[in-house]
Amino acid sequence: MAKGFNARPSASGGNMMSQLAKLQEQMAQAQDEIANETVTETSGGGAVAVTMTGDQQCKSVKIDPDLLADGDAEMLEDMLLAAVNKALESSRKLSEEKMAPFTNMLSGFGMGR
Repeated sequence: MAKGFNARPSASGGNMMSQLAKLQEQMAQAQDEIANETVTETSGGGAVAVTMTGDQQCKSVKIDPDLLADGDAEMLEDMLLAAVNKALESSRKLSEEKMAPFTNMLSGFGMGR
């Protein structure tokens, strides 16, 4: 049998495993928080508003009824596109900010970026 085959993990190895388990639990909690937080972005001076969760689920799109009176579909499409893209970017930033501490910790363990 190879030397050390039945050896128990060292105390420091057990400590690292408990730290990783705690980190995993904290990351799961942060991901739940991200999924429940929302960002809202507008375009056209607030004529179009898009609300999205931190995990990029679109929750609502609101259009000012006055905007529809013009009947300019192309302008509405452009405003919707701008608002959705801004909401996606804000949602990504929210997620990155919430997950940054974990990314930094994992890179310290040699696992991240």
